[in-house]
Amino acid sequence: MPPRVVVVGLGPAGADLVLPAARRALEQTPARYVRTARHPAVAELAANGIALESFDEHYDRADDLDEVYAGIADALVRAATEHGEVVYAVPGNPAIAERSVARLRDLAATGAIELAVVPGLSFAELAWARVGVDPLDGGRVADGRAFDLDHVDTGGPLLIAQCDSRLVLADVKLALLEVMPAEAPVTVLQRLGLPDEEVVEVALVDLDRVVEPDHLTTLFVDGGAAGAAHEVMRLLGLARRLRAPGGCPWDAEQTHRSLTRYLLEESYEVVEAVELGDARALEDELGDLLYQVVFHAVLAEEVGEFGLGEIARGIHDKLVRRHPHVFGDTDAESSSDVMRNWEQIKKDEKGTTSIVAGITPGLPSLLYTHKLLRKAASVGLEPGSRADAIGRIDAAVRALADAVDAPVADAELDHFLGELLAAAVVLARSGGIDAESALRGWAAAFRERFEALERTVAERGDDLATMDPARVRELFDELG
Repeated sequence: MPPRVVVVGLGPAGADLVLPAARRALEQTPARYVRTARHPAVAELAANGIALESFDEHYDRADDLDEVYAGIADALVRAATEHGEVVYAVPGNPAIAERSVARLRDLAATGAIELAVVPGLSFAELAWARVGVDPLDGGRVADGRAFDLDHVDTGGPLLIAQCDSRLVLADVKLALLEVMPAEAPVTVLQRLGLPDEEVVEVALVDLDRVVEPDHLTTLFVDGGAAGAAHEVMRLLGLARRLRAPGGCPWDAEQTHRSLTRYLLEESYEVVEAVELGDARALEDELGDLLYQVVFHAVLAEEVGEFGLGEIARGIHDKLVRRHPHVFGDTDAESSSDVMRNWEQIKKDEKGTTSIVAGITPGLPSLLYTHKLLRKAASVGLEPGSRADAIGRIDAAVRALADAVDAPVADAELDHFLGELLAAAVVLARSGGIDAESALRGWAAAFRERFEALERTVAERGDDLATMDPARVRELFDELG
């Protein structure tokens, strides 16, 4: 019969939180040991006649924690061999973040000892209660001494235990900064269940500067956003890998200029997915577009210009500046107020004298016109009401009709057509519609109808190219 080791949990704080089963095991077993006497329940138990011999000396003489836990396990085996049975007390619950118990489980698996584990109240139960989180909603626990990004890649509520030194806090902070903003809140929980319990919130960047850690320090972070950030970091790492020596030859050849066509294509495919109302397609196309942003960031990063972090920080800070009604003391009671503030701030930021200076002439014409009208409206130059737009459309149509009976110069025809299209943009804008999107929607419907015509003709065994145009029109109208 192998010697027996009974492991009990002391709970997270004083002796009042030691579970009855654990206390009975301590009372019934003369050979009692504890991983560290620094636990607050140890002195209280000793005062009640339950003295425990600690292994604190192993921490003092060992070079690292692996050596500590190996030494503790060996000492327990020797003691159990001598006494037949020993009880070994550990902080909290023996099943959670207790590496010395993991060593004992390995020994038990080889038959060297018989192991029994008596659960205790974990620090996690108190911590979840203090932060108001149900751990069944994706809550997880990590060891601060062995913390890495894998602990936050799925997001969700996360407790980080054993943050007992500034070095551990610094390591945890640096890992979290890879996937969370510097100002992300971190809840610091210390000495839970004791009279001097303390729960405070600090910014992630200040974690190892303002917190005085001890052996009863735990951190809580909401990794909901971190999961997304980690996936973006994985994508960034992939883009770098594809560009690196031994990666993809095609990726390695690309430049900012060579990628512009793909940026445009992916943008239009996003628009198409939006117009189709296909959420799965939109998710996929947004991913393609995101990769274009990441690709350009990697190209710039390689020559020391900027990186993805600078891009994200730049747009974040820009949005904060341009929303003074949210982050400052400016009032904005309507969307028009917001846009007026936005355009003025944008002009000031760019250092130009004109608010239209930033509009790219290379935009599609309908979109270019829409942006010009929006800029003008931001300073009170409204392009007109819906009735005004319809009046301008009627006038342009009459002028074009007159031109059929009395031919006009090309320049004059261009003018009338421009007036008609501009009036159409004004009409769209008066209804809160983007003329460019409206025209694309019409084109998409036309394309769908034309493709239906092709299928119909093919099913009938006819050749669309040789059919009578009147019959083609008739079939097309039927499909409408």
